[in-house]
Amino acid sequence: MRRISLIATGSWLLAFASLALAQAPVRLPTVAAERAFFYVGGRYVGEPGKELMRGQMYVEYLAPKTITQKYPLVLIHGAMQTATNWMMTPDGREGWAEYFLEQGYAVYLVDQPARGRSAWHPNVDGALRNFTASQLERQFTASERFNQWPQATKHTQWPGSGEGKGRMGDPIFDAFYATQVDSLASDEETQSLMQSAGAALLDRIGPAILLTHSQAGPLGWAIAEARPALVKAIVAVEPSGPPFENAVTSTNKARAWGVTDIPMTYDPPISAASELRTVKQPQPDAPDLTACILQAEPARKLKNLMGRPTLVVTAEASYHAVYDQCTAGYLEQAGVSVQTMRLGDRGIHGNGHMVMLELNNLDIAAALAAWLRENVK
Repeated sequence: MRRISLIATGSWLLAFASLALAQAPVRLPTVAAERAFFYVGGRYVGEPGKELMRGQMYVEYLAPKTITQKYPLVLIHGAMQTATNWMMTPDGREGWAEYFLEQGYAVYLVDQPARGRSAWHPNVDGALRNFTASQLERQFTASERFNQWPQATKHTQWPGSGEGKGRMGDPIFDAFYATQVDSLASDEETQSLMQSAGAALLDRIGPAILLTHSQAGPLGWAIAEARPALVKAIVAVEPSGPPFENAVTSTNKARAWGVTDIPMTYDPPISAASELRTVKQPQPDAPDLTACILQAEPARKLKNLMGRPTLVVTAEASYHAVYDQCTAGYLEQAGVSVQTMRLGDRGIHGNGHMVMLELNNLDIAAALAAWLRENVK
């Protein structure tokens, strides 16, 4: 890869992307000494003479001058997001990509297939969906105003000030909403495409640590299913869940294979998700939590997720605070070496779902880096 200088100029500006003021782009100081991009995966589809490539994935590579960590990080964004989530916060502060570079990691950032810089083709890829600004206000940026789940009132960490904080018209919210893109409506299609592209990425770069957020949670499980020997650890920040059905924002059936919507390898083996025997807790583990659906004992094991350190991270004020314990409990029951990190229990308070963008984002990144140092050898 070509080595280039990324020494930046300019100052750190607040509310860097205010659409109304059309401010100049912010250039953050960076320790990256190497930067490149490439595409992985993809296959040609269509009749002769009209072929299109489908399923290719954009990958951006960043590395410090001296790589001190044994395995690189692959950062996988959530629904309606792109790799920009990891680069910088919407008010112009340092993002997680830069932080982990400072810790000596090589970092790979991806745009999921059919998303962002990874092409979506009409009549080839499936239907799309998106978030309205109101949905983001309620679920991510101003959840304390709407009280849709018990922990929502604890939310304090979204950047900004005044009555408009986290709402349409606030320059920081507007900068965040400007980054939103359409995503595939089908979770099955998303997971299948990402499993193939993620496997192709690991085949190219070798063993790596997967760090996923939200909708990307099942993508981490799916990639480890495809390349178990190449996934050295998984950090799942608020992964899509809970098993088998949605909670809080809807009650639809989902993740028929427990933690994914696409097939996983169980031991003893099954040929269909319907063969998984489940039972729902008569009572949740604690007040303000949802009752979990788990496997009926004896539980089948998730064969290809076993044998690697896995962390499920939950923010104090997020809707995931209601049910992430179900995802972690299901993984543990299925034989996965899983730990949980509830940020509030670590003295990291007030966070909603978009932890990598909030005011204390680097405190959270530091907690993840400490866990990686302790658990990944």
